[in-house]
Amino acid sequence: MKELKVFEEWPFKIPNLKKIEEDLKKLIKELKEAKNEEEAYSVVKKYNKLSDKFENEVTLVNVLFSLDTKNNKYAKAMVVLDEGLPQIEAVNNEYKKAVLETKFRPFLEKKLGAFIFQMYEYSLKSFDECIIEESVIENKLITDYNAKSASAKIEFRGGVYNLPQMGKFMQDLDRQTRKEASEAYYGFLETIKDELEEIYDKLVKVRDKMAKKLGYKNYVELGYLRMGRYDYNKNDVSKYREEINDVVTPIAAKLLKEQFKRTGIKKPEIYDLSLSFKDGNPTPVGTTDEKIELAKRMYDEMSEETSEFFRFMADHHLLQLEAKEGKQSGGYMTYFPVYKAPFIFSNFNGTSGDVDVLTHEFGHAFQGYLSSNIKVPEYRNPTMESCEIHSMSMEFFTHPYMHYFFDEPNKYRYQHLADSISFLPYGVTVDHFQEWVYENPDATPAQRDQKWHELELKYTPYKVACYKDNKYMQEGHRWLTQGHIFSSPFYYIDYTLAQVVAFEFFNLDRKNHNLAWKRYVNLCKIGGKHPFRTLVKKANLKDPFETGTIKKTISPLMKELKSYNI
Repeated sequence: MKELKVFEEWPFKIPNLKKIEEDLKKLIKELKEAKNEEEAYSVVKKYNKLSDKFENEVTLVNVLFSLDTKNNKYAKAMVVLDEGLPQIEAVNNEYKKAVLETKFRPFLEKKLGAFIFQMYEYSLKSFDECIIEESVIENKLITDYNAKSASAKIEFRGGVYNLPQMGKFMQDLDRQTRKEASEAYYGFLETIKDELEEIYDKLVKVRDKMAKKLGYKNYVELGYLRMGRYDYNKNDVSKYREEINDVVTPIAAKLLKEQFKRTGIKKPEIYDLSLSFKDGNPTPVGTTDEKIELAKRMYDEMSEETSEFFRFMADHHLLQLEAKEGKQSGGYMTYFPVYKAPFIFSNFNGTSGDVDVLTHEFGHAFQGYLSSNIKVPEYRNPTMESCEIHSMSMEFFTHPYMHYFFDEPNKYRYQHLADSISFLPYGVTVDHFQEWVYENPDATPAQRDQKWHELELKYTPYKVACYKDNKYMQEGHRWLTQGHIFSSPFYYIDYTLAQVVAFEFFNLDRKNHNLAWKRYVNLCKIGGKHPFRTLVKKANLKDPFETGTIKKTISPLMKELKSYNI
């Protein structure tokens, strides 16, 4: 792997968007004037190199801003990108159009594969110069949302915390602590509720305007194109959601009932949902640095590839994990193509979620590492639902090593598996909600909240019963803290589809670890050379959209939960 300075020493610069635009136009001209196949292919290679360099610079700006949303230098750089990237996208589309129309296309298809041409066709269908103004507005609104969510300063028992840092108090063994932490947490959310509703209302309307300008009935069609839904459609998703509701919702209700029985809570409130065991949730040992050292041991044992790669990440400070004031909420993995280096961002808060990050985001990063030598940038990362297979499956491949992090590892294994199953109904709630929102763009904020609450009653009624004394949740505001709804519309069903596939890997791993690991590594190496359903097929796994897959996949998991004897 290429020698690299530590993250803090990477050079920061605001991308020169005018120069990038000029370079792109020059390549478009070269491609149109190409005299033979090799000249056309040479232009494509130049474009790939330019694309990687530009992506590297843009990604660093985004990462630095997410690490410190209060830094004026980074905030100004984000303004430049928010305003300028739509124009770059427009010129990029001119390049893609030239690739699609060149007389040397048959030769390029042999060299590049046919799938990239389908990607380019979707790109042209989902963007045009006529929506540049709306795209700038969309970018700025997303930045506003991220900054507003990161602004939390919650006073609690003598300390001041942001939203992720409150998580440990909301899982505390002491019920009164959970109650007070919950009140402080939702109390803060209540103060920014109207601002977040307003940001989202503007986002919905500007996205609806974009869709109609491009000739679509509403943003649902455009959203599917932007997400790269190449081999399934809205009807497939609708049928899949109903199957989750029929099969998994009753199981999730049963798991929660058993949870309250274990904890001895007879009249559960919202702040009791997060307590899995009577003597407290499994809590990982050690500080952040100590957890990283434990993760090194885990990945050393897992495989030669995981050992080498995790140590590279740690040595180059590519794990930015601590929750801090002004830091954006959530967690993510991103990739720097020039450095061939993934990067993991998170907000550790002392809960088992810290370990989830070391496994989930590392799964994303591991795939980036294994696909780093793919020369066509568009093929390095698959679409989002396929990306999440890598992350969620890695969570389960690490189960045998949980004794490093927990005094009672079976409790973590049980909670992680039970939570993963129970996540599915919530995941389809988010998707169904977004579909309804964009089919009803003129709905008021109150109507959106009402619809969210209605969908919760459908998919997760067992949780809604615990909201009775929480005004914020009772009124249907839970979705306001789900950042994907704001920044990545329709990016959520992806998690549920990937979760089902990850369960398949987990079931196979229990029968034949070597085979499961071999298939997983091969899947990572393929990157995004194929759409979702083709990738699943290439991994010799069942398609989540096929009737019966969910039931067949979930059934063995229930036996696994019983085997933990917690």
